Amino acid sequence: MKKFIKDHFSLVFISLILLLVLTMIISVALGASDVSIKDGALILLKRLPIINNYIDDSYIKETTKIILLNIRMPRVLMASLCGSILSVVGGTFQGIFRNPMADPYVLGLSSGAALGASIAIILGLDKYILGMGLVSIIAFIFSLITAFVVYNLSRVGRKIPTVNLLLSGIAVSFFMSSIMSLIMILNRDKMEKIVFWTMGSLNGASIKEVIMLFIVGLIGTAVIIIYSKDLNIITVGEEGAVNLGVNTERVKTILIVCCALMVSFCVSFTGVIGFVGLIIPHIVRIISGPNHKTLTLLSAVLGGIFLVICDTLSRIVIPPTEIPVGVITALFGAPFFIYLLNKDKRKGL
Repeated sequence: MKKFIKDHFSLVFISLILLLVLTMIISVALGASDVSIKDGALILLKRLPIINNYIDDSYIKETTKIILLNIRMPRVLMASLCGSILSVVGGTFQGIFRNPMADPYVLGLSSGAALGASIAIILGLDKYILGMGLVSIIAFIFSLITAFVVYNLSRVGRKIPTVNLLLSGIAVSFFMSSIMSLIMILNRDKMEKIVFWTMGSLNGASIKEVIMLFIVGLIGTAVIIIYSKDLNIITVGEEGAVNLGVNTERVKTILIVCCALMVSFCVSFTGVIGFVGLIIPHIVRIISGPNHKTLTLLSAVLGGIFLVICDTLSRIVIPPTEIPVGVITALFGAPFFIYLLNKDKRKGL
């Protein structure tokens, strides 16, 4: 499998992108308002230049078009982008920390965002400014503050020891979570909203948020790919990387800042969606090897496919009730996490 992917990477990558597009079209068609996959595809194709002249969707109701284009499509796009970003960041952090259990929230960014969202919810700041929710804006600010605090706590002179970074992230995460728990106890009437936000939800995604996340994700992924060779060397060992001329501290700083920004944007829009950034990079690493350029590109596409499927299930499993998407990803992720632990345990034996 690894040799096949290496020899036919372009073919594999394009095939996965086509699979992602197909998954998104199917996801857009599924929901409480039943629409055939054919009609969903026609509505989407009608919006494309040149092709739209050959498409006839006049027989489809206008309400159906509004539901698909204004509600479901932004949500599906947000799911694909968040899945991609979380998977790319998860794979990068696993390389930086040389720890297969590292995930996008290892620096405590999710706890910071959750605390910010909790404060916004209890203050009743469920309003919108320039198409963005105040809850999302405040969650984003708190996530960045958390990243700044963790980074400075772990820094020793000009160096950032990975152990310090991990420990600082854990400590700050617990501190933020304890404050959030206290807020929930003192504001029981808002507890349900806070809990639902922390479970992750793609409901209410807007095109403006999708565009912002796309730009951040594209730039961040490009930066990670540019430094993928350096990251490959760092993964083997920092001392060896320094001997080979890699400025490890500079590379780590750039990648950590880049990943922190990507995750902060993602969490502020969707809440905390766990396990995506843990299991997808592992699957990709198993089938394609440890090369971070390949790992990043394949993780981006597979992560998008995975989260689109999970979000679709969250909408259709118990209609019309919507299950938080974080619950669905955890149902897939937790067994995989246990599998990884057992696999490592067998190796130790």
